[in-house]
Amino acid sequence: MHGPASPGWLLVALCAAAGAYCLLRMRSVVEDQRRTAGGEALMGFGMAAMAVPAAVVAPPHWTWLGYAAVFGAAALRALWAARGGGHHLHHLVGTCAMVYMAGVMAASPGHHHAHGASGVPLVTGALLVYFTAYVLLSGVRLLPVAAVAGSTGSTGSTGSTGSRLPGPARTPGWGDRPELSQACRLSMGIAMLAMLVTL
Repeated sequence: MHGPASPGWLLVALCAAAGAYCLLRMRSVVEDQRRTAGGEALMGFGMAAMAVPAAVVAPPHWTWLGYAAVFGAAALRALWAARGGGHHLHHLVGTCAMVYMAGVMAASPGHHHAHGASGVPLVTGALLVYFTAYVLLSGVRLLPVAAVAGSTGSTGSTGSTGSRLPGPARTPGWGDRPELSQACRLSMGIAMLAMLVTL
């Protein structure tokens, strides 16, 4: 992507860390958690690869076409999965945004141009509005709320999707922590905003 090298490397580190946590979530005992974690890991690592500063490594033209193909396939999978729930719609928007950014980078001459000189302004603006709203809502969801007395049961504990973990009441593992998965999604939303702004 475009922009200075130092923030670019920070973006790479943030996205790679989010992708690594999503891989950890794939070991969850909650089926829905495992299902969504794979797509989110792909997004995290794909965003990390796309965020490598172009001044350091200038990928060949075919790389951007490869990103577009991979995320196009992920978008089709997210479209199929969106029939079952609203969170998959966010995956669909995210994968379509990745296809859009890869297409813009593939179409830009030399992949080095002035800030804001590429992309379709209407599409970029719509994606910026969407991800800004997503980041703000995700941030609000992370705010602590007062616990309701008697809200924990003795037959199981609640996973990040609201489903019950099997077995007796226990502390969720790292892959099942709702606040961590929400923070991971928030981080990727912020990274997406940073990448869209540089188009």
